[in-house]
Amino acid sequence: MSVEVKKMDAVERYTASAEKIIARNKNSFLSQLQSEAKVKLSEMKFPTLKTEEWKYTNLKRLLSSELIHSSEIDEITITSDDVEKCKFNNFEHYLLVFVNGVFNEELSDYEELKNEIVISTILKAAEKDKKLIESYFSKIAVNKTAFDHLNLANFTDGLFIKIPNGKILRKPIQILYISDGKGDMTFTPFRNLFVVGENSETSIIQKYVGQDGSKYFNNISTEIFIGQNGIMNIYKVELENEDSYHINKTDVTQSRDTQFNHFNFTFGGKLIRNDINTELDGENIECTLNGLYIGNGNQHIDNNTYINHAKPHSTSNELYKGILDGSSRGVFCGKILVDRDAQLTNAYQNNNTIILSDTATVDTKPQLEIYADDVKCTHGATVGQLDETALFYILSRGIPRDKAKSMLINAFAESVVDSVKIEGLRDEINSLIYEHLNRDNVL
Repeated sequence: MSVEVKKMDAVERYTASAEKIIARNKNSFLSQLQSEAKVKLSEMKFPTLKTEEWKYTNLKRLLSSELIHSSEIDEITITSDDVEKCKFNNFEHYLLVFVNGVFNEELSDYEELKNEIVISTILKAAEKDKKLIESYFSKIAVNKTAFDHLNLANFTDGLFIKIPNGKILRKPIQILYISDGKGDMTFTPFRNLFVVGENSETSIIQKYVGQDGSKYFNNISTEIFIGQNGIMNIYKVELENEDSYHINKTDVTQSRDTQFNHFNFTFGGKLIRNDINTELDGENIECTLNGLYIGNGNQHIDNNTYINHAKPHSTSNELYKGILDGSSRGVFCGKILVDRDAQLTNAYQNNNTIILSDTATVDTKPQLEIYADDVKCTHGATVGQLDETALFYILSRGIPRDKAKSMLINAFAESVVDSVKIEGLRDEINSLIYEHLNRDNVL
């Protein structure tokens, strides 16, 4: 007599995984949140092509993959030489290193910060300052999908940074996230919680890299709260390997008189989804979302942004640019909501894409939803190939065709890269652009 074994679907697999993770969590506050997330996950379905916000991104291959939680595999050995090769080196910075979601203090370099700001894992922070964590953790994240519940139910730890009132950091904090599945198909749910105090300023660089040959799925949630008159700059650089899946969600709450600048650079990965949600919850707020993505081969890169102007007298600027070659596909969905009370709002959004091959595609969907009447709001999108007139002009000056194409593409990306405030990081990103445009003889 044969026994038919029922294959679990994605919801069942991740729910079963969560049960093991929650059983090991000794913190009552966090384990309670995780238990609630597990129940919600068990009652939901993952997005499909029929889900409006995901209709251009097919998740079947990811959701059908048999994945092992990264906490179930043997510890990965990463050396200081590995870190040196992976991190940005062209400017001064503090360094925090995470390997498969686990903080590695020995490979990190932040000694002088220990007495100036709070840097901790979320578990340790929840033990040391329960009220602080309870005030912000899982309170900022919005628009919860099955991936949000997967992340919360299955996370084992994360990073907590608290910038005290009046503190201005003179160097950026570089956070290096290294993934390595040691041959197994792993998934790592990871969380960041950043709290910027009043009249404070900081810059954080998030760099995601994967070891060659690894197959993995990173599911990241970042929550950010910016206190009155605070300034936060986030530079996210995604360099996952070609067999990886990367689903990243950033939720931000801005208080009055704050500035938030997010720079999103996407280069690697098989399937990448970036969600950025910002709540402008006060007056005189500035919010800038800039992004550049380069797709090649069969890469799928999906950027989804949402800016909510909830109060009057605020400004948002958004510029996303894509460069697509091979059979890659780009997606941009950007929504700006101006509430009824948000008078005197200025909001600008633009998405531009260059297609370098006959088989690359892009779907772009800029949106404005306005309920106030005294506003200045614009949005737009362009899709095209390299300017043939400009290319002909450069070629007529005796410049080789490959060099001429490179000049035009760099000029196209320049407006995003030049907005990076750290000079050494600009140089590093320009090098990455050149490297990725030339990896398969695009130029």
